[in-house]
Amino acid sequence: MANPWDHVVGTEEYNTTLEKSLRTAERGGYILNPDSKRVEKVVGLMTMNFTATGRYFCPCKQSHPLNTETDELCPCEGMQEEIKTNGKCFCRLFYKKI
Repeated sequence: MANPWDHVVGTEEYNTTLEKSLRTAERGGYILNPDSKRVEKVVGLMTMNFTATGRYFCPCKQSHPLNTETDELCPCEGMQEEIKTNGKCFCRLFYKKI
């Protein structure tokens, strides 16, 4: 069964979102999840949010339907504390380097 984000994987928009995520990880001293399917899902959903709104809303903390007034952007405010406490962010996109 196809996933809702499959149609964006490999597109220019997806690759841009992936590059943005890699830069965010590098700047924070983190790594992306080694599970490529999880990265594909989170980055794919974030790409869909960007395509719809022009902003990178966190797909894991968003309301349904997306609320552009209150939902968090990625990276979210709590990401650093989540990684410090749990070794990973809530979305399991960014991980602490070991």
